[in-house]
Amino acid sequence: QLQFVESGGGLVQPGGSLTLSCTASGFTLDSYAIGWFRQPPGKLTEGVSCIYKNGGTPYFDDSVKGRFTISRDNAKNTVYLHMTRLELSDTAIYYCAAATHCQRAQSEFGHWGQGTSVTVSS
Repeated sequence: QLQFVESGGGLVQPGGSLTLSCTASGFTLDSYAIGWFRQPPGKLTEGVSCIYKNGGTPYFDDSVKGRFTISRDNAKNTVYLHMTRLELSDTAIYYCAAATHCQRAQSEFGHWGQGTSVTVSS
């Protein structure tokens, strides 16, 4: 099976930090750009961040810019989303997916995982 497995979600307080992991299952992710997406309750899925194959400046949505960072560890076949200064609006199910390049439409990303739930609440 070719898919991602997301993990690391949970309940955190506003202003807190959390790191999500995206691990490839059935393939290696070092040949792909990896994007993080999220679906808030009752809303459509939106792009959060994307990391290129070989470094460079990653993409961040304006809503998370300056608060989130993204990294990859190809040896572990994993991409991370480091979230800090979390806000109530960050509550969502977070997904990762792969594409040939970050500058692609959401529909062009594949190998979507099952998602991991992040709840920001006091």
